[in-house]
Amino acid sequence: MKDASCSTGSPAPLMAAWNTDLQVHLIVGSNPLAAARCAKALEVGAQPIIIAPETVDMHYTLSEQISKGSAQWVRREFQDSDLTTLGREEVDHVVDLVFVTLGGNNPLSSHISKLCRRLRIPVNVSDAPELCSFTLLSTYSDGPLHIGITTSGRGCKLASRLRREIAAFLPQNLGTAIDRIGAVRRRLWEEDNAAGSGGATYEGEDDDTTGQNHTFNTLVTEGDAAAAKTRRMRWLSQICEYWPLRKLVSITDADMDAILEAYSTGKENVQDTNGIETPSRKGKIVLAGSGPGHPDLLTRATYHAIHKADIILADKLVPAPVLDLIPRRTEVHIARKFPGNADQAQEEFLQMGLAALQKGRQVLRLKQGDPYLYGRGAEEFEFFRKEGYSPVVLPGITSAMSASLFADIPATHRGVSDQVLVCTGTGRKGAAPNPPTYVPTQTVVFLMALHRLSALVESLTTFPDDAGSQSRILWPKETPCAIVERASCPDQRVIRSTLEHVCLAFEEAGSRPPGLLVVGASCHVLHNPQGQKWVIEEGFHGLDELRSEVDAVAVSGEEEKQ
Repeated sequence: MKDASCSTGSPAPLMAAWNTDLQVHLIVGSNPLAAARCAKALEVGAQPIIIAPETVDMHYTLSEQISKGSAQWVRREFQDSDLTTLGREEVDHVVDLVFVTLGGNNPLSSHISKLCRRLRIPVNVSDAPELCSFTLLSTYSDGPLHIGITTSGRGCKLASRLRREIAAFLPQNLGTAIDRIGAVRRRLWEEDNAAGSGGATYEGEDDDTTGQNHTFNTLVTEGDAAAAKTRRMRWLSQICEYWPLRKLVSITDADMDAILEAYSTGKENVQDTNGIETPSRKGKIVLAGSGPGHPDLLTRATYHAIHKADIILADKLVPAPVLDLIPRRTEVHIARKFPGNADQAQEEFLQMGLAALQKGRQVLRLKQGDPYLYGRGAEEFEFFRKEGYSPVVLPGITSAMSASLFADIPATHRGVSDQVLVCTGTGRKGAAPNPPTYVPTQTVVFLMALHRLSALVESLTTFPDDAGSQSRILWPKETPCAIVERASCPDQRVIRSTLEHVCLAFEEAGSRPPGLLVVGASCHVLHNPQGQKWVIEEGFHGLDELRSEVDAVAVSGEEEKQ
């Protein structure tokens, strides 16, 4: 069998983690790479010394570190004696590491590399792998966990991508779990030693390069006294080897104590197919947006959250087709919000969600549109975070952008509209917010405004009688506008008009919430009433028709296979 280390024609590098605390790292150069090397040296506890003449341009971050005293600047060209005079006293003033950032084509780079190799000083030369005795890895760190990637100088950008891919795969708080397991391991080792079990069993476990020994899964019999004494440590090793990582990061110190107590007394029946069923489970909460209305516009993440939740707390305007996706077994509550009761209903939902979390349940707070766009999402996030639960927030397609799209209104259009403003039609405790000034090339979307449409239009087009000097520009009454209700749903309705006539049109048509008002010249780009005071358009079936076409293609494909 071919040795994997020889498959590329060159031996594999020896990868190690060094303790560089208080070491002296010599950095030759003053460019951006030198700044990066200086930052890395400081990050690992080393003392960087920059060698560069005063006549060169010093990178601004290097200048900042030098001015703070974090880095030392030797203001001259490199001298051979620097390698053996600028280091620590305890190592006879020999520097510990050398970074040359001048590039491989600079004659000084080759010269310094030869000197360092002769003196056994690790050296790294930028853009010259053949002059390096070591290379820096692309690293990911989480507490005590450090993962390094190298492509041996052949694909630095790819190494960075691989690091990101690996980091994205790992669960959050893995470093904290490692700290917790390490503390438990040390405690067990001390307790077993105090009980006379001895520490030889754990020899070599601090070496990250070693795998499990051949006795790892050896059967422990009732008569094996030595193994019985170390039962808890053996089970801790089993946990590290077999538990899913996402299960490891979720356990608490109390969970670990209970598990090890069960193991120490021989109660192995707490096992399940995923490792060990921990005594408790911490509740989780998701804040998710349900989009403008049609269930096909849910994100996949929100769709999965709907099916994983134990309890769902939904806004009253979340449309029925979205609620129909909820499994029948799932507990569902609809917000009891009505004018004058919004704050009480909000508080009721917060307490309901907290009570479910404290019972270890998975809570989904399902909101209309997007949670952070006039949805109180940040308020809820802050509430639950203060209670010890950090919500996962899932975006929703907001009607502020999508409703105009389904009504054939381009939010921006060349030569007509070059900016979009999203406003609320209702401020805190029902107060009317200040109206925006008129900008001819602006499209304005008013959310939560139809219940006070006449007052809003009046504030846009006229000044109040008791107003003093006004700095804003009034909106012309002939400005195009549109009311979009139930956007994306089969019963969608669009009222196209102008600010002069839109209130009468809405009064005649009646209300079909949820809805919003779009104001601006872009409202008449694709559809213009052409002399009519208003036009009412009913229905939208584009998404349902698209789904039918996709289903038909899928059925046809299955028939062809048969």
